[in-house]
Amino acid sequence: MLNPCLSLPAQAAALILAKVPQGFVPALAIILGSGLGPLADVIEPLAIIPYGDIPGFHVSTVYGHSGRLIVGVWQGVNVVCLQGRAHFYEGASAVALQVMIRTLRHLGCEQVVITNASGSLRAEVGPGDLMVITDHINFQGINPLVGPNDDTVGSRFVPMDNAYDRDLRTRFLQLASDQGQNLATGVYLGVLGPTFETPAEIRAFRTLGADAVGMSTVAEVILARHAGLKVLGVAIITNLAAGMDEQSLSHEETLSQAKDSAGKLIHLLGLYVASFTA
Repeated sequence: MLNPCLSLPAQAAALILAKVPQGFVPALAIILGSGLGPLADVIEPLAIIPYGDIPGFHVSTVYGHSGRLIVGVWQGVNVVCLQGRAHFYEGASAVALQVMIRTLRHLGCEQVVITNASGSLRAEVGPGDLMVITDHINFQGINPLVGPNDDTVGSRFVPMDNAYDRDLRTRFLQLASDQGQNLATGVYLGVLGPTFETPAEIRAFRTLGADAVGMSTVAEVILARHAGLKVLGVAIITNLAAGMDEQSLSHEETLSQAKDSAGKLIHLLGLYVASFTA
């Protein structure tokens, strides 16, 4: 039975830990973006829990986001995987995102790998490519930390100069290079959605210094840094952004391209996770 005196993240973590062997502590968490659900299939599950069963979790409403939390083992490493995320455009509140990210910290995670499906603003980085995120621009019109601060989680003012941890991304890029893959790096710009961007907006975003655009990630990174979690961000490029080619954008195309490219990401993340035991 859950303890109502505990915070929602603490209640959620208690429920999750009650379903796995005593002493289980995940080394890292993985958040899966649109079409990347197959990555969860490579994890040896100890527990699979629908979001609707976890206190405070937002139940995913977007096709391509299964809305399940998987706790298990991958490459001999304890992991927790969020198979689907909460988006502001769904009507998810900042509190719901806070609960999801802070639960990871309560479980014992020290870092989180955040993946997404993005549109590219660079012609030389096209569909099927991976981009390691170096920084972001928040164009979502909201910061998930607005409101009273929970000092037990983190400080009121959060430095974001190393939001996407330099050491983690250097480690990931080196692993890719060792496999003969020279991955793109760049700045992610997060918009609110759910509409895709106009060609004029894309031209403006390029002027601002963005390399990729999407409708997620930014709020999760802010919350992760507030909670003391280190972040590795990796985007699968599913399309060139509006106005950069003649194809009209669609969520179906995003899902299709993400699924086609998921194998490359799964392979590299598998090497990254395995390096924890090396």
